[in-house]
Amino acid sequence: MWLVYNIVTEHGPLAARGLSQAMNRQRECWMQVMLLRDLRMIDTAIMAGLQQGTAFFASACIFAIGGCFALFSSADQIATISAELPFHARLDRALVEIKLLGLVTIFAYAFFKFGWAYRLFNYCSILIGAIPMRAEADLDPDAAERALAKATRLNQLAGKHFNSGLRAVFFAIAYLGWFLGPTALVAATILVVVILAHRQFMSNARRALLD
Repeated sequence: MWLVYNIVTEHGPLAARGLSQAMNRQRECWMQVMLLRDLRMIDTAIMAGLQQGTAFFASACIFAIGGCFALFSSADQIATISAELPFHARLDRALVEIKLLGLVTIFAYAFFKFGWAYRLFNYCSILIGAIPMRAEADLDPDAAERALAKATRLNQLAGKHFNSGLRAVFFAIAYLGWFLGPTALVAATILVVVILAHRQFMSNARRALLD
C-alpha cells in the first residue's frame, strides 16, 4: 500500500492534481517573486523555517529509533500483554522483536529522508544566495533564469524528500496495528491511506491552491 501510494501520488496520472504538485508550482512562484525583490531577508527566513522543521522531524525519528531499541528489553512483557487482549493470540519474543525491527527500519528510512531533505534545503540556501540581485538580473536575464531554475529544482527536491519522510512516519503509525494482529494492521493501513489520499487530492488545502 505504501509503494502503491507513492507511485500514484508521485508518478501516476493523478500526481499532477495532488497537493504536492500544487505546492511545487507555488515554490516556482516564490522563486520568481524573489528575483524581483531587492532585499531577501524574507526568503532566508522562509528557508530557515523549512530547515528547522526538517531538523525537528529528523531528531524525532532518532528518538523513535532509540525508543524501539529500548523496547527490545521488554519483548517478553509485550508478548504477555498481547495474550491478555481478547482479539489477539499470544506472541512469542522472536515475533515481537521482528516487529520492532520492522518499526526501526521504517523510522531509519524516515530519518535518512529528513536528513537528505535538510541537506538539500541547506544547498538551496546557497543557490538562493547565488541568484543575482534585481539590478544585476536585468543586465543578464539568462544567467539569472538559470540560477533561478537551479534553486527552484533543488527546493522542490528537498520538499519531495521531506514529504517522503513524513509519509514514512504516517505509515509507521499504521504499522503499529500489527502489534494488535493482522486485522488491525490492515484496518490501520487502509485508514492511513484514506487520510493521506484525502489530504493530497480532496483537502481544503489543495482547493485553496487551485487557480
